[in-house]
Amino acid sequence: MTLGRLVGIGFGVFILLILFMADGPSTEASPTALSVLPPMLAIGMAFLFRQVIFALFMGLWLGAWLVYDMAWGQLFTAFLDTTQKYALSALVDADHMAIVIFTMLIAGMVGVISENGGMRGIVDAIANWTNNRKRAQMGTAFMGMGIFFDDYANTLVVGNTMRPVTDKMKISREKLAYLVDSTAAPIASIALISTWVGYEVGLIGDAIKDTSIPGEPYFIFLNTIMYSFYPILALAFVLMVAKTGRDFGPMLTAEKKALARDAKKPVSPDEEGDHPASRARYAVIPLLSLIATVIGGIFVTGEGETLRDIVGSADSYKALIWGSLVGTSMAIAMTMLQGVLTFEETFEAFTDGMTSVIGAVIILVMSWSLAEITGVLGTAGYLVAVLGDYLPMAVLPAIVFLVAAVTALGTGSSWGAMGILMPLVVPLVWAVVDADPANIHILYSSISCVLAGAVWGDHCSPISDTTILSSLASDCNHVEHVRTQMPYALTVGAVAIILGTIPAGLGLPWWAGLGAGLLVLWFILQRFGQNPEDSIS
Repeated sequence: MTLGRLVGIGFGVFILLILFMADGPSTEASPTALSVLPPMLAIGMAFLFRQVIFALFMGLWLGAWLVYDMAWGQLFTAFLDTTQKYALSALVDADHMAIVIFTMLIAGMVGVISENGGMRGIVDAIANWTNNRKRAQMGTAFMGMGIFFDDYANTLVVGNTMRPVTDKMKISREKLAYLVDSTAAPIASIALISTWVGYEVGLIGDAIKDTSIPGEPYFIFLNTIMYSFYPILALAFVLMVAKTGRDFGPMLTAEKKALARDAKKPVSPDEEGDHPASRARYAVIPLLSLIATVIGGIFVTGEGETLRDIVGSADSYKALIWGSLVGTSMAIAMTMLQGVLTFEETFEAFTDGMTSVIGAVIILVMSWSLAEITGVLGTAGYLVAVLGDYLPMAVLPAIVFLVAAVTALGTGSSWGAMGILMPLVVPLVWAVVDADPANIHILYSSISCVLAGAVWGDHCSPISDTTILSSLASDCNHVEHVRTQMPYALTVGAVAIILGTIPAGLGLPWWAGLGAGLLVLWFILQRFGQNPEDSIS
């Protein structure tokens, strides 16, 4: 029996126990154990059947039925509500539609620059340096860290750009999805300027309004970065895996299969020979236009005199739409004006690119619908109430990490988890430390753990939008991406808590915990990791 089926069965048993122990209906005002059933069912069925759309729909249907207190006469009504009520509500949301438009435009641009030879030009240029598997992985990781200002832009640009390179180097799609996913949110969450930081600073500012916590929100955020052990160690582990070429667990199996499969498949002449339109500028200029417009859009839509005020108040969704529109328009204009493709060929490539993400958009809409259901049922409130009863000061940050991780895992939204928990955690922690500035490191660490735990839950959740986009951009089976990435996320998460968060709470300097975590991760990779090429050669 596969690991995925065992996990799915385990979730099934857990759901039956909750049903047996439930003591009443669940609402946002009075959540019960029933509130965790929809996300648990979706996660379990995704692992069990490896069909994420089906799994999400079943979780959504169960959630809609729970709203009617599981009355049998309302089962069909709940079935109709899944699309008529919740999916429609998800699409009406302006921010959600901004992501859909951004994703579709990016996919259309990728379709154009793939057809006009621009993407192949980038591949040829990068291939001069990425002439082996390790360098291809390092190149992907560095590109992921370079696009630090937004995780959506990071995921879609890096995944689509590097996929031909990693394919040529016989790197599995699962590995590409891991490299993309594990550099996107971690780097965006701790960068000095990013859409994430603007959101985080805004949450911190709201949370400290009615407290005596010293410092401005951005200053507090800067002090939390050093305690963000999971994002920092996740980035470091990506570089370790890429540099050594070693893997373990399901990822090692996926890499061996990719090498064995590609070794038996002859390379077509087009893959080795020159392409008549291999001109990198047809891809580089649109991509740079996209990035520059997004950064410029953040400054245009933001307000204030200081950089932190501007980024904190910026409309990141508007900037992303502007960037994708400018980048796509640039790709189309260059292609037609240079006579590389005809008008019909250009727009056929554009529509083909958009068509390729229809499945992913459906998954996104269903994920958002399920998130709305969890809000109605009070899932996050129940998790906080159950997991947050016992809060000793020294291990408070670690508990906050676990609560944020479980919340993000269950709801599929790291931003949602942060938005729910930050207003609760900040005043609670300040009260626990008795407003003592000598213990302010506990506050900084706890705030960072809201972020870090949310990122970890995001990496492990099959219903997370960024995880779905990573699978999409890498053209990887979504459940396989989650299944292969999870052991790495669990390893880094455990090291981050045991060697970073807990010791820091006990008073150990943050740099000592970070250094110990890096050494242990290196040891784990060297001890348990293998080079998949060794089994092929």
